[in-house]
Amino acid sequence: MSTPAIRLLTQRGIAFDLHTYEHDPRETSFGTEAARKLDVDAAQVFKTIIFLLDARHPVAAIVPVTGMVDAKALARALDVKRVDDCPVAAAERLTGYVAGGISPFGHKTQSRTVLDDSAIAFAQIYVSGGRRGLEIRLAPVDLVAVTGALTAQIAQSSARA
Repeated sequence: MSTPAIRLLTQRGIAFDLHTYEHDPRETSFGTEAARKLDVDAAQVFKTIIFLLDARHPVAAIVPVTGMVDAKALARALDVKRVDDCPVAAAERLTGYVAGGISPFGHKTQSRTVLDDSAIAFAQIYVSGGRRGLEIRLAPVDLVAVTGALTAQIAQSSARA
């Protein structure tokens, strides 16, 4: 099994583990499904949400599956006035991944990336491996190194509970 995310991490020599589970096609909360089926703390599982700058430049916001992205905090972290939601079809086209399987790595279109700073509290975090039912476990510092991510408090406070 290979995805652009796995190929990129392998090419860069990044240490990671793959974790698979049987995705339920009726499930729509992909990240919480991953946490539950892998039996890991949901605060340690991160989802990648695509936003847009100037209606065309993608930004990958990575936050715990327990919460949502605070768009105003994301804009502040990027030093811009605002970011806009990215329609699902556009996010899939820009990344090359299906919703629920969008990885922070290996996007078709290069994007700026912001990782919620809560990730730094963990030695390892889980992110999508590029398809539903596939998670990558790696050190958050490696995610930052590969993506060039900024770290900032971008999750709404409910994700910090």
